[in-house]
Amino acid sequence: MTGQNTAQAPGRFIDIHVLQSVPYANLNRDDTNSVKTVQYGNHERTRVSSQCWKRAVRRYFQHTVGEKALRTRRIGEAVERELHENRGWPADLARRAGQHIAAGSSIKADPPSDEDPAWSTNAMVYVPETAVAELADIAAAHRDKLEAAKDMKKGVKSVLLGTGIDDVLRSRNGVINLFGRMLAEIDDAGVDGAVQVAHALTTHGTDVELDYFAAVDDITAAWGDTAGSAHMGSAEFSAGVFYRYATVDLADLLRNIGGDTDAARTLAAAFAEAFVLSMPEAKKTATAPHTIPDLVHIAVRADRPVSYAAAFEKPVAADRDGGYAAASRQALDAYATAANRLLGERGLLRAAWASLEDKDLAGLGQRADSFTDLIDTAVAAALGEDGQA
Repeated sequence: MTGQNTAQAPGRFIDIHVLQSVPYANLNRDDTNSVKTVQYGNHERTRVSSQCWKRAVRRYFQHTVGEKALRTRRIGEAVERELHENRGWPADLARRAGQHIAAGSSIKADPPSDEDPAWSTNAMVYVPETAVAELADIAAAHRDKLEAAKDMKKGVKSVLLGTGIDDVLRSRNGVINLFGRMLAEIDDAGVDGAVQVAHALTTHGTDVELDYFAAVDDITAAWGDTAGSAHMGSAEFSAGVFYRYATVDLADLLRNIGGDTDAARTLAAAFAEAFVLSMPEAKKTATAPHTIPDLVHIAVRADRPVSYAAAFEKPVAADRDGGYAAASRQALDAYATAANRLLGERGLLRAAWASLEDKDLAGLGQRADSFTDLIDTAVAAALGEDGQA
């Protein structure tokens, strides 16, 4: 059926489940700088939004694969800087070129304002980093038009309309093929993402703690005045064991990259590594919460993705000696065992895990020695010997 959403259609999926202990931190703040939370199982849990952790994953992923993508409304300003700083264009001509580039696509553009001095597109574009140089090439090819043109202002049409700007904005690389792109303003520019990422939440109830702090003025202290402080404030933090989940739809990924199985292996493995090892960086200088996962479980499925978040709908209780990590690992194992029994292991092609846990977790499949081994064998099983998902 034309236009049918096939995100959950039978295919091949790599489900990644992570349990991770995070100490005193605030990985993801809301608009009031408060810890994000969710009410689940009638208990408040600390939450990290999927958008927040996905950005950390994307940054890690880009470093691993050596490709970058830019999400911006200031693509014209990026072209201006490329022309002026790297190609020696006069500042005024480079600025005019950036304005006409921004206004020369199918996306409407806003004129400069006091709040935003650049000529910016109404919608954010998401393009390969190389698109800036390609757009600068278009400007260079039409330099005579730009030299004869006036600076952009409201109601004026760009002299670069129809010069291929939309084609550049349609371009993509591995980052965009994996994470997807929403750009309705340009025909055929949208890309269905091949990954789905859930909000992370703690496996147990949590309390948000208020941290009061004061800053001492060093000069005042050196003069012997130790009363008072130069600055006082407070911030919110929490701690806990997080359950994180993501899935890679290999059918969508292969569709996005034209069936290139070698590229699919590279992208899927790089995403899995990035999802497992990335960490949001909010307040990192004040908390340094750089832990690694306590457990990673990867399941390859041939029917549909399956989240195990329901394993923690009833919050886990701390061990007798304290701590939620071991109890969370046991709860995940028990839920996976029950879920697979209910499903009759339907569609399950491979299940494996790697962990700090010293006990056997049979419900999670075969134990792997390292995260690297776990990821590599999962991706190989998902694509199969013939490379077909």
